[in-house]
Amino acid sequence: MDKLTSMNVFVRVAKAGSFAGGARELGISRAMATKHIMQLEGSLGTRLFNRTTRSLSLTDVGGSYLERCQQVLLDVEEMESAVTHLQTEPRGVLKISAPPVIGATHITRAITEFLKIHTDLTVELILQSSSGDLIDEGIDIAIYLGVLDDTSMVARKLASSSMVVCGSPDYLARYGIPKVPEDLLEHSCLVNRASSPGNKWKFKGETGCCVITVSGRMQANVADAIRVAAIDGLGLVMLASYVVARDIERGKLKVVLENYKLPPLDIHAVYPHRKYLSAKVRRFLDFLQVWLGPQVTMPGIE
Repeated sequence: MDKLTSMNVFVRVAKAGSFAGGARELGISRAMATKHIMQLEGSLGTRLFNRTTRSLSLTDVGGSYLERCQQVLLDVEEMESAVTHLQTEPRGVLKISAPPVIGATHITRAITEFLKIHTDLTVELILQSSSGDLIDEGIDIAIYLGVLDDTSMVARKLASSSMVVCGSPDYLARYGIPKVPEDLLEHSCLVNRASSPGNKWKFKGETGCCVITVSGRMQANVADAIRVAAIDGLGLVMLASYVVARDIERGKLKVVLENYKLPPLDIHAVYPHRKYLSAKVRRFLDFLQVWLGPQVTMPGIE
């Protein structure tokens, strides 16, 4: 039996949690799936699964082998795609992960325009606060906000958004306008846990930099939640200007501490480290970088 085929069967069975489920996904019999796994175990000299009459689970060796198999199969797929039409024209399914706010607005509009150009392509957009496990979830591109902490992935910077501190006119009328960053210690500050800076707000003024650890009555893992709370007068927020630009223009929010500079929020496209990028990934990255800048730089993107 072909070892790559057996490895693929092993991955499908492990993901499905049963021989029957894995076999069904591949369109083969349960007996054939079992035969492939037995061949792998025989060649490796170890068990990959713990089997009972009611359950199937990976052994420690099986868990480690699963990760390696996934990467090997991915490498093979990429090498094959390098010499196919996938390398010359976007087609198939492009799976994209993005944070909810920027994903539902700017990224969605970019996808719409891209799909008008490339009619053989389909996009699956996943809106989630974390980028997830790109390889395990089959994500081609993840939009990432803030400081990158995963060095195993390749990142491409798309833009940098300025950050602003703002509150509703009603809140500022009731509790006063902060003049210096230290005044924030006396204010209710709403914290976005989904991306930087969290509750550590960094400012740069004429006398140098300072970091204020803020606190307030609400935290959330989605920027839009604390944006709405700020509009309703619950406190001050520090958010990317593209999130609150329209609210500022309409007078729902007012910027404070304008004499202090804030670290920008970098917007990256993150994807698994691959020697060969498919056309769908490469073309969309190029398109998004050109398209995204003008769309989110008015106002507040540098």
